[in-house]
Amino acid sequence: MVFEFPPHIPLAHLPTPIELLDRLSRKLSGPKLLVKRDDLSGTPLTGNKIRKLEFFAKAALDTGCDTLITCGAIQSNHARATAVVAAKLGLNSYLVLRGEAGPPAESNLLLDQLVGAEVEFVTHAQYFKALDIMHHRAQGLAQKGRKAYVIPEGGSNALGCMGYIKAVRELKAQLEAMGRKIDYIVSPVGSGGTLAGLILGVKLFGLESRVIGINVSSTAEHHTKRVRRILDDTIQQFKLDIEIDQSDIEIIGGYVGLGYAKSRLEEIEFIKMVAQTEGLILDPVYTGKTMYGLADQIKQGRFGREHSILFVHTGGIFGLFTRSLSDFGVRSEASEKYSPFFRSFEENSMSI
Repeated sequence: MVFEFPPHIPLAHLPTPIELLDRLSRKLSGPKLLVKRDDLSGTPLTGNKIRKLEFFAKAALDTGCDTLITCGAIQSNHARATAVVAAKLGLNSYLVLRGEAGPPAESNLLLDQLVGAEVEFVTHAQYFKALDIMHHRAQGLAQKGRKAYVIPEGGSNALGCMGYIKAVRELKAQLEAMGRKIDYIVSPVGSGGTLAGLILGVKLFGLESRVIGINVSSTAEHHTKRVRRILDDTIQQFKLDIEIDQSDIEIIGGYVGLGYAKSRLEEIEFIKMVAQTEGLILDPVYTGKTMYGLADQIKQGRFGREHSILFVHTGGIFGLFTRSLSDFGVRSEASEKYSPFFRSFEENSMSI
């Protein structure tokens, strides 16, 4: 299908590679696993957000904006990527971040400050009105003769959705070149724009794969409604000749654990196991929880050996650098006690 994308600026290193995870597949005694390495889309611009920012940045420049404003958690990958893009294009950036500043700055927050972002910290209660705060700051800049472009949380709106519609076109060409078909595409769900883009891309480009999300915050029901709104807005705004049924949106809940950006021992152990098995580094906020959830679904029999699954690695490596070395230390008696899920992998690997 011929689809005309809105103007964008090439900022990401594309196409990102697809890799086989043969050892992990065997360890989990499950389906054939592949990974789309969107964590390799850049270095400071690593991750899924840069695909969306290619469209936002172009829109900002085309409308004469000199500042990018966005929001997120204190260690937001999206906020960091927005700040880096702004610096790269000679723009200013203003970030509304949920949480408290505490010296010294580290990880994504350190990078925000390194590239010169102006940061405003807000409480969790204030963050519910983050969009209002951002528009108020934009109005304040306008009074000073400046012009700001406001990007929603996670870049998740109709324009941001274009990033992963375009990614599906890239993915389809790669799979055809590899002579492969995949049954499922599995992705983390945070603000919802990546999953919405994948769902629309599969429809637009006729990829015979089912898209499944695993939410890393709130509930599956909450994110299903959010993704539905983004889908409807994108179809309407860009006049897409496709129909989305509610059954097209599948989000598997139950893997938020202790909460957004909080890790259980078994999740940390799982991230470590994947790193040692494949040299694939997952992050504790998004991809670690999602791959852990996928592995658990494999264990429960949701996916069989006859299936092939492509995991979308959305980046987030800087989130690891907020953790202490002891979080990833040698497995102790305590970890053996509280991580039966991890032990089941050990048993599986010994039997194959």
